[in-house]
Amino acid sequence: MNERDSEAVAAMLRARGYRIVGSEHECDILLLNTCSVRDMAEQKAISKATNVAVRKRRQPQFILGILGCMAQNRGAELLDTLPDVDLIVGTQKFHQVPDYLDNLRAAQEAGVPVPESIVDIEEEAGSQNTIRDHLEGSQVTAFVSIQQGCDMDCAFCIVPKTRGDERSRPMEDIVEECRSLAARGVRDITLLGQIVTSYGRRDYVHTAGVTPFVQLLEKVHAIDGIERIRFTSPHPRGFRPDLIEAFARLPKLCEQVHLPLQSGSNAILKAMNRPYSRERYMEIVDALRAARPDIYLSTDVIVGFPGETEEDFAQTRELFIRANYDMAYVFKYSIRSGTPAAAMGDQIPDEVKEARNQELLRILEANSKRRNQALVGTVQEVLVEGPDRTGERFMGRTRGNRVAIFDASPADVGQLVKLHVGRATTSSLYGEVVR
Repeated sequence: MNERDSEAVAAMLRARGYRIVGSEHECDILLLNTCSVRDMAEQKAISKATNVAVRKRRQPQFILGILGCMAQNRGAELLDTLPDVDLIVGTQKFHQVPDYLDNLRAAQEAGVPVPESIVDIEEEAGSQNTIRDHLEGSQVTAFVSIQQGCDMDCAFCIVPKTRGDERSRPMEDIVEECRSLAARGVRDITLLGQIVTSYGRRDYVHTAGVTPFVQLLEKVHAIDGIERIRFTSPHPRGFRPDLIEAFARLPKLCEQVHLPLQSGSNAILKAMNRPYSRERYMEIVDALRAARPDIYLSTDVIVGFPGETEEDFAQTRELFIRANYDMAYVFKYSIRSGTPAAAMGDQIPDEVKEARNQELLRILEANSKRRNQALVGTVQEVLVEGPDRTGERFMGRTRGNRVAIFDASPADVGQLVKLHVGRATTSSLYGEVVR
């Protein structure tokens, strides 16, 4: 989501005449788009901003801005720590950034004193419709924001505070954006939302048991040029029969699902205010595997939530093994002020969190390696995205979102190729294109 927001701001600035430069050391304006999901993310952003702010003492004309979730969460309070910041813009005001920068630059060029730091973290009706611009270029994959905000109120999560209430974009606008991207050569689209499967639930009617989100999937599926469709991040409660059945009947819908678990203990799930049980979660996993036996599953897990006992963690570990994830984001619980969990007793010691975190990561590494090794000797469909990090070879992804490295030519970028997998590591596949 943050990557998509950053790209939208960059596209708006470029349309206004600003130029994106290759290095932060060359820029006149530096904007940090921030995250607040964990305290560590905020601390890293503050540290980065502190280091960058030193530059303002040498170059008074240099402009520093903080955008996104930390800006929304902390607002003007950030100026107590970072008095040199010129611009603080929250999650519903990204589209205002070009105007604010124009005003700051105009004041500088006129030689008048620059006004006090601009802080805008107000809510704005319709702001979900403003994240629609994309940078021009040769990209073959794209994120498309379809919904913002969250109404779930999970006990550990600050997102409802930083992103606001759930708001969906008009379906026809999303489809038109996807159609425009396809015309520019985009082949792989990921639909984004805080709870993406809740899309349109207040704005559109269910038709013959088909939810608005699945209706949107069907419309994007019908667009010529789009070859692959993905989505993130869903909620287990969104996996109704129509969505599970969509994996069996929509060929462009990739056999890859991110299905957040958070905990495998019913007691902890209840404390987290997660409205499902471990049993219901495994029913969804089993139904998805029945619909697409080759499906790839990823998840989010939090270890060390307040009150998590050894038995609670054992249940998470058991479910983690049973679900057989191909990828996972395993987090050590982080206190977020203002959330219900922050005030709970029985906070778990850091060393216990770390031990539990490492145990799940060891299981995950074995799973990922085993799944990738099973692909050695097979032929996989890969979308060629461009040069790899070395610039010497090319990279792409399989339908299951596995990174592949191989020799190719610039003419292959944007094409679906057949890749014979020769070897595999935990994180990547290596092979040769079958011509």
